[in-house]
Amino acid sequence: MSERMVGKLAPHFTMDAVLADKSFGKVCLEENMKQDKWTVLFFYPMDFTFVCPTEITAMSDRFDEFEDLDAEIIGVSTDTIHTHLAWINTARQDNGLGELKYPLAADTNHEISRKYGVLIEEEGIALRGLFIINPEGEMQYQTVFHNNIGRDVDETLRVLQALQTGGLCPANWRPGQETL
Repeated sequence: MSERMVGKLAPHFTMDAVLADKSFGKVCLEENMKQDKWTVLFFYPMDFTFVCPTEITAMSDRFDEFEDLDAEIIGVSTDTIHTHLAWINTARQDNGLGELKYPLAADTNHEISRKYGVLIEEEGIALRGLFIINPEGEMQYQTVFHNNIGRDVDETLRVLQALQTGGLCPANWRPGQETL
């Protein structure tokens, strides 16, 4: 049985990553916190697969909306930064990612996937986990999907906006509506 994470401090991380400009660097939760940013951290199983590029590129295509909400997006798999870069350098029409506006991190030792409870140990890959962490480092939202199902970027943005209201948001709440 996995442990509840919402309402607790998120596991801190620093990982190697391919940055938006295609250089190698690091991503770090503490850095986002220092910059008073929300963190949208999502795990996916593997590079060069079929469902993954649809959601990774969908998040990139909506990057400006996340940026307007003071949120940093970080994608994570257990692949290497070199595999990430090769996939980014592959055109979208060839099942690649093309240009991305946020970093892809490499959890090659599986430590972060394990800490976030998404690692499929026997396969060495992550489930589709999505975590929203506030600027204070508190886990505000967590969800895990079967690897056959891509995430909904509209829903991720809606949840982020709901969390940022600080209020009680009823079912089917949409940005601009009253909170309870």
